[in-house]
Amino acid sequence: MQVLSVASEMFPFIKTGGLADVTGALPHALASHGIFVRSMLPCYPALKSRLSAKSSIAHRYNDLFGGPASIIEAQIEGHHLLLLDAPHLFERAGGAYGDDGGGDWADNWARFAAFARAAADVAAGEIKGWKPDVVHAHDWQAAMTLAYMRYDERPAAPSVMTVHNLAFQGRFPAGIFPQLKLPPEAMAIDGVEYFGGVGYLKAGLQAASVITSVSPTYVQEIRTPEFGMGLDGLLNGRENDLFGILNGIDTSDWDPETDRHLAATYSARTLQRRAANRRVLLDRFQLDDDGSPLLCVISRLTWQKGMDILAAEIARIVGLGAQLAVLGSGDSALEGAFIAAASRHHGRVGVVTGYDEALAHLLQGGADAILIPSRFEPCGLTQLYGLRYGCIPMVSRTGGLADTIIDANHAALSAGVATGFQFNPGSGDAIVEAVHRLIAVHRNRSAWTSLQRQAMKTDVSWNASASEYAQLFRSLVSSGE
Repeated sequence: MQVLSVASEMFPFIKTGGLADVTGALPHALASHGIFVRSMLPCYPALKSRLSAKSSIAHRYNDLFGGPASIIEAQIEGHHLLLLDAPHLFERAGGAYGDDGGGDWADNWARFAAFARAAADVAAGEIKGWKPDVVHAHDWQAAMTLAYMRYDERPAAPSVMTVHNLAFQGRFPAGIFPQLKLPPEAMAIDGVEYFGGVGYLKAGLQAASVITSVSPTYVQEIRTPEFGMGLDGLLNGRENDLFGILNGIDTSDWDPETDRHLAATYSARTLQRRAANRRVLLDRFQLDDDGSPLLCVISRLTWQKGMDILAAEIARIVGLGAQLAVLGSGDSALEGAFIAAASRHHGRVGVVTGYDEALAHLLQGGADAILIPSRFEPCGLTQLYGLRYGCIPMVSRTGGLADTIIDANHAALSAGVATGFQFNPGSGDAIVEAVHRLIAVHRNRSAWTSLQRQAMKTDVSWNASASEYAQLFRSLVSSGE
């Protein structure tokens, strides 16, 4: 089976968040199920610099949303890629979605409409000798692919729209519609129209054969007004086409026994070797070496991630006897709040702003626990990395966090099945109480080691989830959706 995966980012080529980890790992996982994936991405400068002489132009455009463009076929690091090379849209300094100052590109509507238009052409067979059986679009940046397919006269494959985070929707003014080159009837409530404007994610959800999101609990949450972000009505209307499939992680890249980013590799049998990683962390974050439980945060510093709640509780957490190492960036006010806390609690709180992939691995390999206080979380990947590395997850009871962590209550600890700590989202008191419970278990070295080993037994690979995707793809093809 041939699948076209359409996404705006993909590890190890371009990454701003967990979307890239998923789109980078899933193709390899699907290969074992007899599914061949070609991944379509914008040809950002970082990708263009990695093209080799073996790369070839598969399709050309004289004018694609304001300039010439082409689709390039390439193989890089074992991935089969189709890259939209549109220099007027993607060859610029800055990030995937915005400039170096953190502002979104004003023409994102055109950039990702062009990307979607090209992906729809691939879906219709414009690449000589290859046509996908299924098209798999990820998040709003790829969602218009399915709208273009819907209004195209050429026959197209069945499609899957995966929502990684419903909060990011790609909403633009109605004035862009004439430039999208869609038929007039597309500007309707059952098309791309959304609250008087154009909604890219909404259009994809409307046009997809089926919709998936990244955990069973999140799929139920987004059907409610609280989490539906204005799309709960549409999603409830498509409940029979809605599926929750948990994300996995690349267990070859995230493996404490072979991880090149660690000062010392280890296994569940050699947990004592984690101490070497801890020492490096204490030095990097300028923390006291006194045996206190070391909690880490690896996150965007935003409201969704509950970072404002955590920042307000740092003094109480430190007062309980824990240390905190924070790696992240985001809202400037929240960055400032954590930096100020590190200054007030020298030796107890350390902060590194920005994102550092190697340091993220080291934190998982040396900290005692990872704290994830999200208000909502579609799936989450950092808690899966934590399980894999024996860095005990402390998570809000929401979305995929609730689906993947077994709370260390008395019964679960006694039965030996606990893998972390859950607490109610949106509450500082709940976070502090969870830290209190963690410290109590941490004092009992035998109980703590058992908890770590149980966490590390959890299957966080793509094995089960890739099987679910494979079954879904095959059902779409066999039913002729």
